[in-house]
Amino acid sequence: MKVAVAVSDNQVAQHFGFCQLFRIYTIDNGKVVSKEDIANPGHKPGFLPVFLNNHGVEVIIAGGMGGSAVDLFNENKIEVIIGISGDTDTAINNYIAGKLVSTGSVCHEHTMHKE
Repeated sequence: MKVAVAVSDNQVAQHFGFCQLFRIYTIDNGKVVSKEDIANPGHKPGFLPVFLNNHGVEVIIAGGMGGSAVDLFNENKIEVIIGISGDTDTAINNYIAGKLVSTGSVCHEHTMHKE
């Protein structure tokens, strides 16, 4: 299984679309077997869910994202976990342990910024 974490400055990015990169963890038998950083190709409406789906991602972890993005991820069969902050490795370990709970932190305002 592959889980992507939106990353800015080695922390879970607070807005997935403006993150610096996506850290894709491959999990097998409850353990991280590899991780790969992929640069964010840019925030274009509807693009990132398809992009991550094409990389085999089944779960996206981020601080927040817009409601339409959540819908697009769900349409691409990618589980969305939002409202997460802190270190990316801690977040993925909490996910594996079943301790990561989405708060449903949907962004209602979008500003053009970089984290």
